[in-house]
Order: sequence, then structure tokens, then C-alpha cells
Amino acid sequence: MAPVQKGGRWADFGVRLASAMVLGPIALLCLWHGGLAWTIFIAAALAGMGLEWAKLAALGLMDAGTWLIAGGLLAALALGHFGLILGFAALALAAGGVGLSRGWFAAAGIPYAGVGALSLLWLRLQPEHGLYDTMFLVVVIWSTDIGAYLVGRLVGGKKLAPKISPGKTWSGSIGGLLIGGLAAAMLAARGHGVDLAALPAGFALSVFAQAGDLLESWIKRKLGVKDSGRTIPGHGGLFDRLDGFLAAAPVAAILALSVHGGLPLWG
Repeated sequence: MAPVQKGGRWADFGVRLASAMVLGPIALLCLWHGGLAWTIFIAAALAGMGLEWAKLAALGLMDAGTWLIAGGLLAALALGHFGLILGFAALALAAGGVGLSRGWFAAAGIPYAGVGALSLLWLRLQPEHGLYDTMFLVVVIWSTDIGAYLVGRLVGGKKLAPKISPGKTWSGSIGGLLIGGLAAAMLAARGHGVDLAALPAGFALSVFAQAGDLLESWIKRKLGVKDSGRTIPGHGGLFDRLDGFLAAAPVAAILALSVHGGLPLWG
């Protein structure tokens, strides 16, 4: 591995790794327990993203719109326990209220964060395949992120979208896709080599996760900010860390719905 140099490719590797070593086990523990633990974990992330988005939308901490964003997201999550339709209805009402009072950019943060969060909640709450489906999604996204980060810095090369995110390369994107898909196939095999049937789902989730990353980068570029916040050392804000989940979780939920509660590889 190349040495860490100030301002170099690996300058943020140590702090990113330290943050992941702390937050990763917490996330996995909540995922494993499911139920209230998972709901509280998602709620904490949602509240944080709501406050981050309010700041990006230039709303002050004491602005009513800030608390309407955060409150609307949490209300949607609470209602999501009784069904996705109620959760989505709460998102729509909150977004409408913020849009009318504080502008539609501020309102856009509600479905942006809320749809993915509700999908994560619903996916884990499924009684038969919930743990496995959600773990599959987590493994794909984490493997994609790690693969893209490492391959991009080791190989470098042509930029993927220089006007949106100058640091991302085609090598990193392809590396993330391949490593994410391979991790999915290995997990689906449950210790028995590689399950090639899992590759399509793994690749699809990896592609959407990377698209979500680019979307968040585009938003930050339009706003002229480097990070969505400073919540997680080495990673920036919660949106910076969860952008892939926000885009890929709804896709995972749709895949699960299409096979009556289990992703194709777990059925």
C-alpha cells in the first residue's frame, strides 16, 4: 500500500477507516437485532439528515422549516411500521408543507432521504427474508464503496464525471462494481463458493448505489459545498455516507416485492 502523505491519495484513509471501525459494528448490531434497534438507528440517521438538509437549504436551526423537515421524516418512519403507503403519505404531506412555506428545494430533501429510509425499514421488517435481504444490500454497498475507493486510488486513470465529482475514476467505478457483485455472489453462496445467480442483483444494486453517490455529488457541486456536513470524520455528513443506500434501498425493496419478500438469490 502506498504511504499516507498529506494531501495525497491516501490522506484520508486512516480517519475513514477509524470511523468505519466505530460505526460499522453499531450498524450491524442494530441490523442483526432488527425491530426497535433498527428503527432507532434509522430514525437517528434520518433526524441527522433532516438537519443537514435544512442547513444545505440555508434554513437556520430555529427555523420552523428545519423542524418540519426532521419531524416529517421521523413521522414517516413511525407510520412506515403500519405500511409503506402511510409512510409515503407522511413524506408527501411534510414535503408539501415545507415546499409551500420554505421553497421546493428545501422540500426535496424529505423524499430524498425518506424514501430510502422507509425502504430500509420495510426491507428489514420482513419476517422471513428481512435480515438476509438487508444484509445483502449492506454488503453490496459497502463492498462497492471500498472497492471504488481502493481501486480508484491504486489505479487512477480517466475521470468518471469530472464536472460532478473530480475524484471519481472509471477504474474505481468498475472496480467497485466488480467487487460489489463478487461480494454479493459470495454472500449468496453462504460459504459454498460463489453463487453466480446473485450477480445480476448485486450489479444492479452497485450501479444504483454509485448513481446515488453521483447525484449527491451533483447536488453539492450546485450548492458549492464540499461535504453535506461534518457528522462523520473522514466521510463528511450523513448524506455523504448514506447516499448509496438512499438510491439502492428502494431498488432492493422492489426486487424483494417482485418475489414476495425475498431477493432472487435468497429465495
